[in-house]
Amino acid sequence: MFKRIFAAALVATFWVAAYAASAPLAVDSNHSSVSFNLPILGGLSKVTGKFGQFKADLNFDKSDITKSSVVATIRADSISTGIGARDNHLKTADFFDVEKYPEITFKSKKVEKKGGKYILTGDFSMHGVTKEISFPFTISGSCADKKAEAVDGPCGFSATLQLNRKDYGIAYERKDNVDFMGDVVNVDLSILTQKPAPPKQ
Repeated sequence: MFKRIFAAALVATFWVAAYAASAPLAVDSNHSSVSFNLPILGGLSKVTGKFGQFKADLNFDKSDITKSSVVATIRADSISTGIGARDNHLKTADFFDVEKYPEITFKSKKVEKKGGKYILTGDFSMHGVTKEISFPFTISGSCADKKAEAVDGPCGFSATLQLNRKDYGIAYERKDNVDFMGDVVNVDLSILTQKPAPPKQ
């Protein structure tokens, strides 16, 4: 009997340790944001906006961050710039063509640490085009606490990157002024996560 109890306890210990090291994190979409801005007239102004509907499957390995991974999906029709007419135009074939391409996705390939920074690389798909991109990101909260043995609280992940819309076939230009819109879109990611409770055994 003692041997059986000890074996069960040992298995449970290893299971808890593995779960603590590699934790699936739940994204708090109410306190996270995927926003962007695009320069107008060479930077005299800019259009800002965000995507209101997105989800991510984020697995964070605290013991070895390079083993972490993320798969994210954004609903293209959730775009919002604060002006209804412009948002409707952005959903058409001139821009995102949301009926044909309803989702924008990112699937990570690797996480690296270079020069004190974390670099995330993966396949980014938008408007029917997939390209590999890399960008730095920062970690805050429980995930960044080196003294903590496990992820036991909220974590923050943030990143700023640039994408050329024409690389993804979004090449619309105003006929009255072809230089009105910039090509490079600045994207800001601010993601808050919580560690879900481990599943019952």
